[in-house]
Amino acid sequence: MIDALFSSPNYQLARQMMDATVLRHQALAANIANAETPGYKRVDIAPDFSAQLQTAIERGGATEAAKVHAQLVEDTMAKAVRPDGNNVEMEKELLALGKNSTEFNFLTQVISNDIRSLRMAIVGKNS
Repeated sequence: MIDALFSSPNYQLARQMMDATVLRHQALAANIANAETPGYKRVDIAPDFSAQLQTAIERGGATEAAKVHAQLVEDTMAKAVRPDGNNVEMEKELLALGKNSTEFNFLTQVISNDIRSLRMAIVGKNS
């Protein structure tokens, strides 16, 4: 039962996405902290992470999904907003931070529901 829960595609996908939201939060915090740093280039998780994760799930399920990890990369699509080359736009970073927090909260609920189901199976009641 426990192995089935923790190796299910839904759980693995939620876990990997949660790890990615934590990494993205760190990147967004770094971007905000360096908004005034001359020449700083914003970072984010690799834009193809979600596609790689989806492909891994389709190809090999939870085993393949566990091999995919989010990585921070420089955002090459962001344009410099200051003469010194810094490309951090504070408004966009704050919006992304709010969206990322919402995604994290959703993923936390998904994983909590899976664990709650396991607990109900073990204990026999919902408490």
